[in-house]
Amino acid sequence: MTQRALYRPALVVLESPEAVAAEVAQRILRFVETRAHPVLGLATGRTPLAVYARLAAAHRAGTSFAAVESFNLDEYFGLGPAHPGAFACYMRRHFFEQVDMLAGHGHVPSGLGDPALEARAYEATIAAAGGIGLQLLGIGRNGHIGFNEPGSEFDSRTRIVTLDESTRRANAKDFPEGTEVPREAITMGIGTILEARRIVLVATGEAKSEALHAAFHRPPSRGCPASALQLHPRVELVCDVGAAQGLRL
Repeated sequence: MTQRALYRPALVVLESPEAVAAEVAQRILRFVETRAHPVLGLATGRTPLAVYARLAAAHRAGTSFAAVESFNLDEYFGLGPAHPGAFACYMRRHFFEQVDMLAGHGHVPSGLGDPALEARAYEATIAAAGGIGLQLLGIGRNGHIGFNEPGSEFDSRTRIVTLDESTRRANAKDFPEGTEVPREAITMGIGTILEARRIVLVATGEAKSEALHAAFHRPPSRGCPASALQLHPRVELVCDVGAAQGLRL
């Protein structure tokens, strides 16, 4: 890998997952309220749920999201947008339908159709929007970001990937009982993520502490996709005391 400058994230450690969600929501709200056309990169999973709840509450209190355009990191391949396990369904339920975003401004990669065509179209749509201004990001226990599993290239673009079995097991609780988690997904690549002008990485719980240690206390390596964040000059890591164990930033 070509030698590149390495950066440390700006670290904020808070006492509880609730405090983390409140802080992250405030950062997103400040971004939304100070730009004419805010472009967000959004994540799914359990960690962002409390963030979206606070953004929805802010909308009910008067904040408008009408100027916002958003791009989700990933989607399961083979699931239509109405499937209860699909991230498109998750986003409608927890965010898009809770605020006043314009129809068609909340983008989620398509899990249907030709994956190569869908991937190129997604990259083109991001570029047409002017690129992502603020990317909300979580981290998997194996260090994945988006669905970029260990072994992903740091210059990878949106593409179809095979999910690690540990990822599928961790996400099984998000599917109806008896429903198998898809084995493939379409995801923004690490290179795509690193083009965001600002990244807010959120992590809660001791189970994420080793992944954070690998991401920021070891040299960047394909073995830990999140370690690519050391190559970005503006990463803000907001976590609770459990997740922060082992960090020395």
